[in-house]
Amino acid sequence: MRLIAPDRRYAASYRELIKEIVDAREPFIPFTLGFAHDDIDQLLATLDDHAHGRRLPEGFVPHSTFWLVSAAEIVGVSNLRHELTPALRIEGGHIGYSVRPSSRKQGFGVELLRLTLQEARALGLQQVLVTCGKGNLASAKVIVANGGMLHSEEFVPKRNEVVQRYWIDLSRGEANATRR
Repeated sequence: MRLIAPDRRYAASYRELIKEIVDAREPFIPFTLGFAHDDIDQLLATLDDHAHGRRLPEGFVPHSTFWLVSAAEIVGVSNLRHELTPALRIEGGHIGYSVRPSSRKQGFGVELLRLTLQEARALGLQQVLVTCGKGNLASAKVIVANGGMLHSEEFVPKRNEVVQRYWIDLSRGEANATRR
């Protein structure tokens, strides 16, 4: 299992992942899953531009997308925002992630977040904010397993739910994260 930058060799697997999410009627989390993907080269170019702060939509910050690959299949996707805006402090945080529906409950979420936290550390981030809906117990468990400490929760009207905010301290290396 490894975390990679998006790669055209996994285009078919990526499209299957998107289909699973659509078939499950789930939202695109992270948001980059909603980007047009018919032209995989254009998608990869857009993701690379955004990772380098180029051609960002208004109000966006640079962000890097990663694919978690196991047995030649994309099992999860994460997106790392390089900095926070006031809106991301309320919901979204530094990292959004998801595991494809057919690959859940197998430990991929914990590993996906753990590896994405390594990428955050490589960017020089000392603390990372990760948010989730209060009812999303699986995500909360993944965050806590990676050292997340609940900081606050707040009802967010546009989501019509309570959003929990967890901070993860990266300044001490991986010692503060639980490994599975």
